[in-house]
Amino acid sequence: MSERALHEGKLDRAQTLSNTRMKGNYKTISVTPVTPVIGVEVEGVDMTGDMPDEQIKELNHALANHNVLFFRDQPELTPTQQISFAERFGELHIHPAAPKGEEHPGLFVIHTHAGSFVNNGADWHTDVSCDEEPPLGTMLQIHRTPDSGGDTLFANMYAAYDALSDKMKAFLSERTAVHGSERAFRGRYKDKGVDDTGAVFPKSEHPVVRTHPVSGRQTLYVNETFTDRIRGMAEEESNALLEFLFRHMARPEFQVRFNWRPNSIAFWDNRCTQHLAMWDYWPNERFGHRVTVKGDRPFYKAH
Repeated sequence: MSERALHEGKLDRAQTLSNTRMKGNYKTISVTPVTPVIGVEVEGVDMTGDMPDEQIKELNHALANHNVLFFRDQPELTPTQQISFAERFGELHIHPAAPKGEEHPGLFVIHTHAGSFVNNGADWHTDVSCDEEPPLGTMLQIHRTPDSGGDTLFANMYAAYDALSDKMKAFLSERTAVHGSERAFRGRYKDKGVDDTGAVFPKSEHPVVRTHPVSGRQTLYVNETFTDRIRGMAEEESNALLEFLFRHMARPEFQVRFNWRPNSIAFWDNRCTQHLAMWDYWPNERFGHRVTVKGDRPFYKAH
């Protein structure tokens, strides 16, 4: 079998796995795939009210199996409503570097405009993977959108892992990587009044292949924003392998592109998903609120 045919066969198997998991039976929500590989639009959820436990359970299942949930039918949530919804999935994560409001320290304000000199999430990443216990998931509602542009891309790290050769999977399963945040956070929020002089930013070591605690599936867990090197390899070897993985993860067939409308919501699983926010709308404005749910320490479990 040619290498091209072998590669295409792996992609087909990865898509078949994703298609199979798209067909979950839900009683309290309606789920419609956006692509065969990643992303679903969810209906039947009222985030302004007291949601039943069964619905939270189904949303947890959908999040773990579809990577990112999109909601088009929500009103503009107050900070209290958005936080209350997110807390049904766990304790809120507090960002280690971003400015924090006194009333809602877990609420992250997303605001890019003509005076901004940097864009949130401009490179592929999973949120704050430098933490010892990185976030479980992130929920973003955009209240004000530019007339055009400003999409967010999401990539399925289950599919990226499934498409690798068996030899590469075996090699990576024995590796860990160092995730740092110095280059990502130092000076990052200066325009928002943050003086990080003398600050020590988090650094952690995680498996390159992570086992998802809910789905049980293997997922690649390195990203170009936070991953500095692979432990136990020479610098040149580590750089070359990471460069290959970063290119591999960013392939279009693993992605979905979400076009925001006012008050759209995306809720993504940081354990198996990477994302990138396009900044193609300057000098126009994009504004919203983000909350992030604490996760647990990544682990690898051989199947």
